Formats: sequence, C-alpha cells, structure tokens
Amino acid sequence: MATSPAAVLSHIGSRHNPMISGRSPEPKRTAVVCTAQNYDRAKEVKRFDDSKLGVKGLVDSGITTIPRFFVHPPETLSDLKPSSEARPGTELVPAIDLAGVESGPRRAVIIDRIRRAASTSGFFQIINHGVPLGVLDRTMAAIRSFHEQPTETKARFYRRDVGTGVSYLSNVDLYHSKAASWRDTIQIRLGPKMADEEEVPEICRSEVMEWDREIKRLGELLMGLLCEGLGVDSGRLKNMSCLEGRVMVGHYYPYCPQPDLTVGLAYHTDPGVLTVVQQDHIGGLQVRYGGGWVDVNPIPGALVINIGDLLQIISNEEYKSAEHRVLANSNSEARVSMAVFFNPGIRDDLFGTLPELISPEKPAIYRQFTLTDFMTRFFKKELDGKSLTNYYKL
Repeated sequence: MATSPAAVLSHIGSRHNPMISGRSPEPKRTAVVCTAQNYDRAKEVKRFDDSKLGVKGLVDSGITTIPRFFVHPPETLSDLKPSSEARPGTELVPAIDLAGVESGPRRAVIIDRIRRAASTSGFFQIINHGVPLGVLDRTMAAIRSFHEQPTETKARFYRRDVGTGVSYLSNVDLYHSKAASWRDTIQIRLGPKMADEEEVPEICRSEVMEWDREIKRLGELLMGLLCEGLGVDSGRLKNMSCLEGRVMVGHYYPYCPQPDLTVGLAYHTDPGVLTVVQQDHIGGLQVRYGGGWVDVNPIPGALVINIGDLLQIISNEEYKSAEHRVLANSNSEARVSMAVFFNPGIRDDLFGTLPELISPEKPAIYRQFTLTDFMTRFFKKELDGKSLTNYYKL
C-alpha cells in the first residue's frame, strides 16, 4: 500500500535539511548540497521508493523545495544553460522530410541527410514519417492520463522488477546515481515478446498497441535508410534482429519548484541501436555539441531520432551516439514524452562492428560482446556519458 505524501515528507530530510524544512536555502549553492551529520541518503532514497509516490506525488503534496537526494552536484548545475557558442539547434538537429522516400531521386537525398546527421550530432527530427497524427496525439494523451491518475491507482504498477513487462517507477538508476532526476516513468516491453496485454494499464492499453504497430513499421524504414547510408544491404540491421527488441517508456516531468538544482533526465547516451522519441510542446530536451548544450526544439507532428551506442559500435563509429539530457520542468504544465528503444531481440549472439565496415585503413574499434553483457553493464551503472562504449573499445 502506498504511503501518504505527508508521512514520507516527514522523514525525507530533517530539521537540519533546508531543502525540506521549508526554510530558504543559503544563497551559495555549496551550502545547499553540503552533508548534514544525520543525513542518510540511501535511507531517504529507499523510503521515497517504497512510498510509490513518484515525483508527481511529491508535487501534489505541495512541496516548495526538493528533497536533498534530487540536488545535483555543482559541476552539473553550472552547465544547465545552452551554449551560446553552439550552432543553432535547427542546424545541428535537422528536420528531415521523409515525403517521397520510396522514390529513387528523393530517397538518395533523404539517405544523405540522415547519414550526415547520424555521423555528426547523432540526432535528427523527421516529418511526414507516415505515423498518423491521431496516433501520436492519442498515445501521448493516454500516457499523460496514466501519470495523472491517483497515486493509489498507479501504485500497483510501481516496481523495479520488469518481469511482467510493465513497470512504473521514478528514476531507473535511483539507487546508482549521484542524484535523482525530477521525473516518473512507465516502461512497457513491446518485443520480442510483448508484455501480457492484461498487465498494460487499461487507461493506455489500446493506444500502446496501436503505437507499437506504427513504430515497428517506421523503425524498419529508418534502419533501412541508415544501412544504405553505410553502404550495406538495407536489411542488414533487420537481419540482426535489431527491430525485435523494443521497449517503450512514457516519461512524466511535473513542475519542479527548484529547476536550477536538478534535472529532468541526467545526461547520457542510449545503449541500443536506435531511439524514436515524441516530445510535447514544452521542450527541455538538449543534445551536447562541442562543449555546450543545444535545444532540440519541438516541431508539431515530428519525431526525434537518435543513434544509440550499439549502432555506433556496429557502424565502426561512422554513426555517433550523442549525449543528451532533459532539463527540469519549470512550467506549471507537466511535460510528457514517449520513446521507443530498438535493440536486437537475440541477446546471446556476439555483436560488434559489421565486417563490411572493417578495412586495413579502418580496423575495428570495438571488441565483440553479447547483448546480455552489454545491457547488464548499462543497467548496473548510473545514467552518464559514453562510459559504456569506452568499455568495449579495443
């Protein structure tokens, strides 16, 4: 049974913790993140997790300061603004029109644009992608509706064990990260074996099923285009089962009373092959470029595509996975986003760089590994930069 917000908040922190007591923190940020003698972060994190409240539950309780374990270190907080030296986001993360992708001349242009984006920023947006706007809107609304149900209704899905194929939780890396991030998430396994339909919350069940049918078709198209950009057979990634392992997440970023002290999603790269994202109109997604951060501005009806670590490895770094993050939401309206992560469905085969992309001039950069080992390493660490790809370098 979920614990009431008041009961949890009475324990998260203490009278010595200005982040909880309601008193204003000291002007210097270092005073906020200092450690009180009686502060036990592990105990407070577990109490929050056991409560099944999620971040939304904290917000609904009326808090005006965030619990201390959400406060990020100074080196993160000092880097929360987009870099003024970076190129405009529309140039770095181009919007690519897929209209006419089946025709010869137009297809060649689209492949070239995707190849250039995948080999530089690792991010691009797509329009005229064939997923009906109604499907996008219905699925996004259903994910929002799930998160905005009463805590007691959502609590039965709150778990870190994903054995059922469905879990609702706050921060997948809650127990590994240096600081928690201001968001809640529902994640649903779509393949290779979809979660039991009865396990998917009824409030979003039909929409998720419809979304999966569309996203699988789109994923096959995108992987074919990316393969052609590498100069390999268009079905190469599909034949490696890269369409089969699919996980959907629905993130919910409620209003944060202190957005300058935390983030919505810590900077990281995605571990898989490819990620397809729909974000709402609020924004907050950023991609690292050079020494700074660039906004990925929302485009109505567009989908955001980013390259994962596994595709960087498979392509021998012809394509690049990019570090990205989401800022804490300072708007009164909650931000919602959905993502589908594409991974191989066969976990125990060896993966590495495609032989077609290895030559004396460009030998393999990475050693081979099983997907089981690769994903286990990802989920045993906090969300961070490129530590996963670096681990597998020769």
